[in-house]
Amino acid sequence: MATRSSWSASPSPASEAAGSSRREARASDHPQTQARESAMRTLFRTALVAVVASSGLTACATVTRGSNDAWVVNSEPPGATVTTTNGHFCPSTPCAIKMPRKSQFTAEIKKPGYKPASVSVTHKTAGAGAAGVAGNVLVGGVIGLGVDMATGASQDLVPNPVTVKLEPEK
Repeated sequence: MATRSSWSASPSPASEAAGSSRREARASDHPQTQARESAMRTLFRTALVAVVASSGLTACATVTRGSNDAWVVNSEPPGATVTTTNGHFCPSTPCAIKMPRKSQFTAEIKKPGYKPASVSVTHKTAGAGAAGVAGNVLVGGVIGLGVDMATGASQDLVPNPVTVKLEPEK
């Protein structure tokens, strides 16, 4: 006589789901898993802070130095006029003319009774400008580096200041 058993070797879907969630709960309680999850959260937070910080530091030289500079002109004797090929004018030396750091121009210095003098002015990467560029490179601010180069914030006008000794006319 054969008897049938109501017992089945395969678990029901409900009991299988309950068992797998118990296994998952136990796996997440494992110390190595908890340490890995904690490390990932710390890494994510550090990366987020770095991105936020670097976005605030882009264009370091532009922020710290600005894109304009004061070009200073002195003459002996004082009281000469200064006219530049880029459209700037100073009525009487000594004076300072605010202009873009990446300017390149010629200045003519004149005073009645004296021969006119001419000075060529260009720009070069400054020590402080180089520090701003280095800050962009270190922080990863490629955009900031581009902004600093485009605005000329990493540049200085040279020569600056200029002192010209005017020769009397004969």
